[in-house]
Amino acid sequence: MSRSPPPTPPPRAVLDHEFRFKTITSPCEWIEDYRPRGYHPVHLGDVYNNGQYKVIRKLGEGSYSTVWLALDIRRHRYVALKILVAEVFPGLANEVRISESLAGAAPAESQRFITQLLDEFEHHGPNGTHKCLVFEPMGPTVNSMVEELPQFNPRKRTMKVRYPPDMAKSILKQSLEALVFLHSDGIAHGDFQPGNMLFASHDLDSVPEDILRQKEDVEAHSISPPVERRDGKEDRWAPKYLCIAQPLAPFTRYEEGFKIKLSDMGGAYFIAKPPAKPVTPRGLRTPELLLRGEVNKSSDIWSFGCLVFELMTGRPLFCVPGYPHSEWEDDDHILALTSQLGPLPDELFKFWDRSSQYFTSERKLFNCYLGGPRNGKDPLMLPQKSMEKLFDAAQPELDEEEGREIKKLIRWTLQYDPAKRPTPSEILDDPWFRAIKIGGE
Repeated sequence: MSRSPPPTPPPRAVLDHEFRFKTITSPCEWIEDYRPRGYHPVHLGDVYNNGQYKVIRKLGEGSYSTVWLALDIRRHRYVALKILVAEVFPGLANEVRISESLAGAAPAESQRFITQLLDEFEHHGPNGTHKCLVFEPMGPTVNSMVEELPQFNPRKRTMKVRYPPDMAKSILKQSLEALVFLHSDGIAHGDFQPGNMLFASHDLDSVPEDILRQKEDVEAHSISPPVERRDGKEDRWAPKYLCIAQPLAPFTRYEEGFKIKLSDMGGAYFIAKPPAKPVTPRGLRTPELLLRGEVNKSSDIWSFGCLVFELMTGRPLFCVPGYPHSEWEDDDHILALTSQLGPLPDELFKFWDRSSQYFTSERKLFNCYLGGPRNGKDPLMLPQKSMEKLFDAAQPELDEEEGREIKKLIRWTLQYDPAKRPTPSEILDDPWFRAIKIGGE
């Protein structure tokens, strides 16, 4: 191994020719993001905040953080330790401010609906100073918990992997009640989606540490193979291995009476001061955001309408993949909107600069090929299916009358005019939601 020190990686996303590490295929965060202003390198057993928190398990990762189960040695309890990247983004600072605002305004309601911020501190590492947030430990996300349900294990090819209707309804009502709480306090979530809804863990503090502790075992797919630089030198900015997330599914209650809380307030904002660039995922962006760059308080309502469709059918309503040209993402999304919800109103359509690649001057669809028809080739036309047809095609486990109620409710939330969308309280008062019973009711 060369004795000369390794070159300092750039304090930004690296380019292809700047890759430092051999490829790691384990399902983890991207190793190249361990750089100045990036992730902090964490190993199992590391301690933080002057020895208070000992890392024992990886719970997950995101674009701007890694999340770990830690033992709070001083208070003899388990916590979730969220270590943010060192680069400061406006939304990262908001998370603490908004969590504290909610807890201060209505402590009991906040504890019921939102994952609780227990502590915060800063940690100085090789990649900079990292904000660390300490939360109550929670179970898997709504996105991932469905995979853990016993009826889907072992998995069979013919299975439709989706929540049973009663579970889906409870998740929807609990998440809607959380949204009512947020909006009543003047706050929008901004990233309202299944990946930010967590199942509550069950009596976790009674579980011995050795049962919860993640093993440093490559063969058991608990950690990745060793992190290795391409130039053979040691690295000062990355961990020796990456941990594979092990959510607390075995310690989570999913039967009747389960609890759901909203998490990740990093994209949240005060409704009176919406951000210029929200963090809303592609498929959940509102038409006014796509075409006018407008953010408003009904953005969460649009996301909720998409969530109703997804949980009741097991399929996302709008699935927008990444494309080589970013404008194609928007075009794909807008074409899906017009197919599933109907024509755009004039006040939105006029902002679509590339509409002539898909629609005639009389607003008739003639092409679905992203970027416009290719030279010398006929335009591409695809079947146009309404939201209702897609809902029925998924064959949800509902009777016909209830199916009609749900489709009507989805239409109510997914209106092109933001002013016509219902408030969370109005949705909660809908007869279909009033009939849903959750634990303890």
